[in-house]
Amino acid sequence: MKLSLQDLDIKGKKVLMRVDFNVPLNDVGMITNDARIQASLPSMEYVLAQGGGLILMCHFGRPRGKVNPNLSLRPVAQHLSNILERNVMLAPDSVGSDVESIAKNLQMGEVLLLENLRFHKGEEHPDEEPEFAENLAKLGDVYVDDAFGAAHRNHSSIVGITKFFPKTSAMGFLMEKEVLYLSQVVLNPKRPFYAIIGGAKVGSKLAVLNSLSQKIDGIFIGGGMSFTFFKAMGLSIGDSICDDEMIDNAKSFLKICEEKAIQIHLPKDLVVTNDQDIQMILSKDGVKKGWKGMDIGPQTVEEWTPLLSKGATIFWNGPMGVFEEPSFAHGTERLAQNLSMMSGDVIVGGGDSVAAISNLKLEKSFTHLSTGGGASLEFIEFGHLPGVDALTPK
Repeated sequence: MKLSLQDLDIKGKKVLMRVDFNVPLNDVGMITNDARIQASLPSMEYVLAQGGGLILMCHFGRPRGKVNPNLSLRPVAQHLSNILERNVMLAPDSVGSDVESIAKNLQMGEVLLLENLRFHKGEEHPDEEPEFAENLAKLGDVYVDDAFGAAHRNHSSIVGITKFFPKTSAMGFLMEKEVLYLSQVVLNPKRPFYAIIGGAKVGSKLAVLNSLSQKIDGIFIGGGMSFTFFKAMGLSIGDSICDDEMIDNAKSFLKICEEKAIQIHLPKDLVVTNDQDIQMILSKDGVKKGWKGMDIGPQTVEEWTPLLSKGATIFWNGPMGVFEEPSFAHGTERLAQNLSMMSGDVIVGGGDSVAAISNLKLEKSFTHLSTGGGASLEFIEFGHLPGVDALTPK
């Protein structure tokens, strides 16, 4: 176990907290979904209530080591001021003498948000600017990592910085909660344990599928990645998305499941389009040339639901179709609605699946919604993450 925020003595201390506030903005720079900010609220409020000063650091977008005014954290600072009901100062940079001076004069109960960490090359490439982590560390007395969504990255503010806080690098409450629930999936799931994996690419999830095959009782594959499996089984997929270089791997995975008697479920029916018309077809009939699969059909959800309802633990990652387009969102939405009513533990591995659940206002009906898609998948695959490994042992 790692040190927790509650284990730190923070009264009168400046707490340097890594958060994941990489939130979506609309065309006028307003935050459209603040779930990630809300998720770290308990950690932030605890520090302030305990009489500490709070210095927040996070990345935003992909400026690739260069200052980009369009990726400033100003909208986040303004939004955070409203939520915390106190002024959140935005630093002019994340390191440097000006920032050190502001941090030094920070009073207890005050909040400072550092400017986008990724304006510096040293954040994503610690080897190229090793002093970046040290300069960040100068700003605080203790370090707290509450950025689960970035815990799979070996970045300066996540891993490198902990060297300067060997006895006081702790998990925030969100990080602790994420590790607790995902450990349950990885190490000790209640059975039967089912996984639902969707999304477009097999390549990015094949290692996770192989890792899950050591643990699961059944797997349900939907979304764009199902077409790679259909093609591997010799079915016609028309113009549907497909990872051609992953066909052999998909065949191997199907064979592993067969050998281990793991039930594997692929969509029974599909919603397809030729860019003018939309049709419902049975998967076994194949997708015609000029047509592409965009969603799972209603028969699939109907067939999967009673099977999934027997699950004691269910892990879901990835949408069942191109859910950003209303015509192809029904499969993901129906599945989310049905999962929300199940009695087993349903843990959702971040990303688009969580976005779909948020759109339906069903957040409170799930056991746990992870704030990190990539991080949750890596945790499932390896059982640990660089950002958690780097923290102080309890």
